[in-house]
Amino acid sequence: MKRIKWIYGVSFAVLSALWLLAEQPWAQSYDFFRLRSAIVNYTGILAMGAMSVAMMLAIRPMWVEPLLGGLDKSYRLHKWLGIGALVTGVLHWLWAQGAKWAVGWGWLTKPVRGPRPEYDNLVFRFFQQVHEFAEHSGEWAFYAAAALIVLALIKYFPYRWFFKTHRLIAIAYLVLAFHSVVLIRISYWQSPVAWVMALLIAGGVAGVVLSLTRRIGQQRRALGKVEALAYNQNHRVLKVDIRFDKDRWEGHRAGQFAFVTFDDGEGAHPFTISSAWNDDGLLHFHVKELGDYTNRLSATLKAGDRATVEGPYGCFRFESDRPQQVWVAGGIGITPFMARMEERMQRGETKNAVDLFYSVKNPDEAFIAGLRQSAEAAGVALHVVDSDRDGFFDADKLRAAVPQWQDASVWFCGPAGFGQALRQGLKQAGFDGSHFHQELFDMR
Repeated sequence: MKRIKWIYGVSFAVLSALWLLAEQPWAQSYDFFRLRSAIVNYTGILAMGAMSVAMMLAIRPMWVEPLLGGLDKSYRLHKWLGIGALVTGVLHWLWAQGAKWAVGWGWLTKPVRGPRPEYDNLVFRFFQQVHEFAEHSGEWAFYAAAALIVLALIKYFPYRWFFKTHRLIAIAYLVLAFHSVVLIRISYWQSPVAWVMALLIAGGVAGVVLSLTRRIGQQRRALGKVEALAYNQNHRVLKVDIRFDKDRWEGHRAGQFAFVTFDDGEGAHPFTISSAWNDDGLLHFHVKELGDYTNRLSATLKAGDRATVEGPYGCFRFESDRPQQVWVAGGIGITPFMARMEERMQRGETKNAVDLFYSVKNPDEAFIAGLRQSAEAAGVALHVVDSDRDGFFDADKLRAAVPQWQDASVWFCGPAGFGQALRQGLKQAGFDGSHFHQELFDMR
């Protein structure tokens, strides 16, 4: 999370520094309208810069994963950039429109403008000709984008509608891109800020094209079909087996996830792969009923249905140079550890001592029996924590059960609040937080 915050802050800081270099406020005096013009340009640069980077992150570029620590972190940055674009966009709109309102109410007197300068440059001359159209079209695109971003932040808005409406932001972005390139102050083109913005907008437009043509992740997709289904009524978890030709799936590491599409109208959903790769064309997924779509899946999905699997993604790969690992799973968060135990069995790994703590309400005896069998074969010490009987699992219980906890790497998968509390408890006891690994599966 620190890395995401750092990149987020640096992005706005760099754009601010480039704007200052172009504007050079220390070298000139301002009246209200000149100040307004400067701030409108500044907030517009911040808003479009953030939105452009968010558009590029939306296409799931693989080179970003190592930089941010996984695609889940990339989506979290995408979300924060969207919020940042919304906030700075609103400020941009208020400064642009507020002065017009004040003039209309008689609070301000609109300055008399002289003739516009004539430019020999054909591009700048074109910008002048379409200035008014770019201004008005950008205003309406802003209204649409703002409404759609707010809608995307509403957790209770059904995913199938989020999937469809979120694409409309891409169309609004194209109009805003035109608005920004035309209206950025022409003098800024003599400094780096305009050219940096042009590059960012070009990247954002490329992302929009991939999104609207549905080519995001196209090279990482594999087509298969549902081979078998098993539903656990007690825990409301559906086990889905998907098989495809092995030459269509290049393999994955335990702990990674994939975007799975069973219904084109619903779109792709991220699920952790709960099996290791055996090079046999078969993947297992365990899907917990957590929303409107997953709640219906056990009733609508059937063997023989087609499935598209895109991936693998994620950096939750159990890579560590520490002598011991501690795995903590909450509920359906057991899935990456199931895959990792299978992977350890395949490879005959015994290098790291591993303790697995599985916190669950009313554990299913048959499932736990299979889990124990896998843990024993993988050389993993399994600790089942019945949260109703044993209480909430926390850092104190982990430290009591694992004497070498300070020399271990901790891998957590489960509810975000559970993970945050565990991380904070360990850090307060002196644990190095850089060795605490957690996926952020909140992709909205």
